[in-house]
Amino acid sequence: MSDSNDFGEWDFIGRRGGEVVTLVGASVISAVPEAKQAAEKARRELRFDFLDDRAVLALLHRRHDDEEDMFKAGLVHGVPLALVGFGAAIYWGGVAQYWETAAARTVYLAVAAAVVGVQFLFFVRSALSVWGDPVRQNLRARARSYREIAHIARRGGADVPAFYPHYGPYPFAAKFHPEVADRAQPDGSGGSGGSNSSDGSDSSGSEGSDDHH
Repeated sequence: MSDSNDFGEWDFIGRRGGEVVTLVGASVISAVPEAKQAAEKARRELRFDFLDDRAVLALLHRRHDDEEDMFKAGLVHGVPLALVGFGAAIYWGGVAQYWETAAARTVYLAVAAAVVGVQFLFFVRSALSVWGDPVRQNLRARARSYREIAHIARRGGADVPAFYPHYGPYPFAAKFHPEVADRAQPDGSGGSGGSNSSDGSDSSGSEGSDDHH
C-alpha cells in the first residue's frame, strides 16, 4: 500500500495494492442529470449522501481498509487450509493408502479429515466475521452504489476514469441492512490515508460543497 504521505487531500487507494486515485468531484457527477437522479435515489435507499465529497472520500478510505481486511482474513486461514489439505492428499496418495492394515488407513483418514475440518472451520469463521459483518456489508453496498453512479456519469459524458473508483461491484457480501447502525470503523481495520471517520451515513453536507476540480 502506498505511504499515506503520498496522499493528496482528495486521494484514496483504488484497490488493495493499487495506485492512488483522485476523487472525482460531486459537481462533475451531478452535471449529468441521470447520475444526479441516481445519487438522490441511492441517498434515500442507502442513507448516504453520494454528492458530499468528504463523506464519499471517507467511504472510499474505509472501503479500501475493508478490502485489506478481506484479503487478510482469507490469507491467514486459507493458506494453512490449502497446505494441510494438499499435504494430506499427497501423503495419502503416496504412502498411507499402501499401508497393510485397513485399520491404519482408516485412522489416517479420520485424523486427516479432523485436521482439515478444523482448519476449514477456522477459515469459515474468519471469513464470516469479515464478509458477513452487516456494518461492512452496508459499507460495500454504498461503495458499490457510488461506483454505479460514477459510471452513469461517465456514460453521460462526465470526465470519470474507466473502472473508477476501481472497486468491483461485489454481488455478494454487499447487502444493505437499514436496521444496522453504523460504527466509526469496522472492527480490526486500520487507517488508510489517515481517515477514521464514519462512512458518512445521514451526511448533511451540501451537494458539491467541496468541489475540488
